[in-house]
Amino acid sequence: FVRFLEGYYMVLVTKRSIAAVIGGHVTYKIEDTVMQYIPNMPADKYMHPDEPRYVKMFQSVDLSSNFYFSYSYDLTHTLQYNMAPSVDPKFGEPKQTDKHKSNVYGVKVAPERNYVWNKYLIEPYQAHVHSDWILHIIYGFIAQSNMYIYGKSVYITLLARRSNQFAGPRFMKRGANSQGAVANEVETEQIVQDMCVTQLHKGRISSYVQMRGSIPLYWSQDISKMVPKPAITVDKRDPYFHTAGLHFNRLLYRYGAPVILLNLVKRREKRRHEGLLCDEYKDCKAYLNQFLPPDKQLIYIGFDMAHYTKKHTNDVFDRLAGISRFCVKQTGFFLQLPQLRSGFWEQPEYDGVKGNKTESGCRQTGAVRTNCVDCIDRTNTAQFAVGKCALGYQLCALGVLPVPDLDFDTDCVTMLEELYENMGNTLALQYGGSLLVHRIEGYRKIAPWKAHSVDIFQTLSRYYSNAFSDLEKQQAMNVFLGVFVAHDNELNIWDLPTDFYLHNPDAAGLKMHRKSYTMWCDPAIFNHLPLPFEEACKPKHSLVQVLSREDEAVNVLFENYKPYTLTDIKRLAQDMEKVIRNYRHRIYRNPSPFERRASFDGKDSRFAALSIGGSSSHHHHHSGKFMLQSASQELGRTISVKDSTASMSSNTSKSSEDSSSSASSVEGDIVTSSSSDDEESHFKHRVAKVSHTEPNVYDLDLAQYEEDEFTQELYVDIGAADQSKLSEMKVPHLMASPKIEPLGEYPGDIYGVEEPEVSKRSMDVYIRYVQCGLGGASEPSAANKEIYRNYIRQLYM
Repeated sequence: FVRFLEGYYMVLVTKRSIAAVIGGHVTYKIEDTVMQYIPNMPADKYMHPDEPRYVKMFQSVDLSSNFYFSYSYDLTHTLQYNMAPSVDPKFGEPKQTDKHKSNVYGVKVAPERNYVWNKYLIEPYQAHVHSDWILHIIYGFIAQSNMYIYGKSVYITLLARRSNQFAGPRFMKRGANSQGAVANEVETEQIVQDMCVTQLHKGRISSYVQMRGSIPLYWSQDISKMVPKPAITVDKRDPYFHTAGLHFNRLLYRYGAPVILLNLVKRREKRRHEGLLCDEYKDCKAYLNQFLPPDKQLIYIGFDMAHYTKKHTNDVFDRLAGISRFCVKQTGFFLQLPQLRSGFWEQPEYDGVKGNKTESGCRQTGAVRTNCVDCIDRTNTAQFAVGKCALGYQLCALGVLPVPDLDFDTDCVTMLEELYENMGNTLALQYGGSLLVHRIEGYRKIAPWKAHSVDIFQTLSRYYSNAFSDLEKQQAMNVFLGVFVAHDNELNIWDLPTDFYLHNPDAAGLKMHRKSYTMWCDPAIFNHLPLPFEEACKPKHSLVQVLSREDEAVNVLFENYKPYTLTDIKRLAQDMEKVIRNYRHRIYRNPSPFERRASFDGKDSRFAALSIGGSSSHHHHHSGKFMLQSASQELGRTISVKDSTASMSSNTSKSSEDSSSSASSVEGDIVTSSSSDDEESHFKHRVAKVSHTEPNVYDLDLAQYEEDEFTQELYVDIGAADQSKLSEMKVPHLMASPKIEPLGEYPGDIYGVEEPEVSKRSMDVYIRYVQCGLGGASEPSAANKEIYRNYIRQLYM
């Protein structure tokens, strides 16, 4: 229900579609709504003239676009929180007096209000109506893919929930407000479930949570001037970083410790622009860490992603792979197994993986907080890299993979990349007004030639949206979320010069409690670290209710399988993307989604230059080098820029200036080392092995290519792809062509080949063909003449 200047309006969801299934809990996407007016005045009374404008502004928020809900699953909380105990163990679980009764005891948990987008709409009546009339709706993105592994279904779900605090379009909302809420705050959750068992508490399931958000400082960009990149201004300098302390206090409450700050803001610029925020952010981290013990401090990682990708010899994912592995090991991941064998976490695959180990798996402690200036393009690519690394550990823990490593150009990673691309496009439209400008394939340097023109179009679209339509979007969002409440005889929202006072109550004169300059973290949260204090408070926020056994919030299978409806078996999984249908090329016979595929269209594979009929080596040089790596290669240092999860290793620069630049591309509380030395020694070993074992058959002197490592690598990899050398090289043969069986039987001696026998009928056809070419067409037979007469007779008679 919503009210502006006259009576109430009731908003009802009339159409829905299934978006995902999480442990039997069905998640729906809103497809259509209806807004019904409830009159409370006589028909002849004069209606307020501003009422229609408010109604139109409210309806401009399209509820059929990226709004989701569920009857039985709490979408506002993470999977780890939902599977945590809802009742204090000292009280025990509610006991059922009679199992044959129609009513049962159920535990209902309060939702996280920061992610409920219809919070303002349900506040007036939620205490007076039945719970069936109340739906907690989130705004963001939900998608699910079914990965078939030799007939076994593994669901991969990507869920992004956008915060309703300090919400607004790109240039309208920057930085943070006085309450610690940041702009473009989105929590991303990656859920992997083995569908052999549907129920969550009895099945095998894992999740990993990360988030994005603007830098928690007071900063903005002046949009009064029509320029592509407005100047960044730090509006208020707080030496005690009170706002940032409120923000990180809330992160510690929800995720625990450590909180890893992955900062992708530019540091090297001709004109100082983004670097202003980078310096302030590092000062903020240094100040706040003074009052935390070393094991619970904020971890800062700075990576100038835009500068690093400018060089064709640099591979961004090579660096991100090492950063991602470090982050996943620091935070751990949520894992729920029905039976955890002894010594599970002592295996070498999980060496260095932290988190809270339990009897049934592991709980994630802490999260990765990624940001750039807009938190759109670079942030989405970095989150994909972290998600790809986390997916390797999740599949390994579920028993799908022997080692936590995933290669690019496999069906599994291609599917994951498409999920993150779709999520990035959706979030970019919500905040920036256009699709992604810099896509994942662009950072992989495999984008097609037309991608640059598409990026220019998206840039223009984003610029137009920011300049002409963001103000209307911001006003509509303020009305929808209840940030602005219309009253008669007061200023309307379109008459306000700014909404700064709406999002910053202290600026409007309201007194707010200010924490200590040193103890910015609440004592209760601090004492419970590294575990998230939110899970410890769950029993306090739980309510035991008496529900019917047929209620969809209790009987999950009843909602999932819907025995009361007619189900079409052919369309049961029609909307679910299947790897075997959408991602695997028909030429490959291996159905494994972890088998590396070499693309034959030259569009999405770095191996296209070496494929049959592929492009030239010049294009291949810009796409990256063809390096064959062992899937079980393990890193021996804290963070390595050469990771087995990366698809390609970057070309090593010769000059000391480039080497130092690459080594210093990552800064912060971790130590990174360049892979140039290891890569160079590995390359020399391979070249020496090939040059000593194979004679110079073609009289080709490779000494002239000593300055061009790429050319030498190309010759080495082509030799490694030879089928006859597979047993000697012991490398995966990615470019193997299909085996062709001979049509005839041939002896070992090539001079003793016998001619295959030809049938008499084939010889007659060949003789008539030769005679027709020498003497012309022969007289047709009697049967052919009769056929021709019948044809003429039917045509003209």
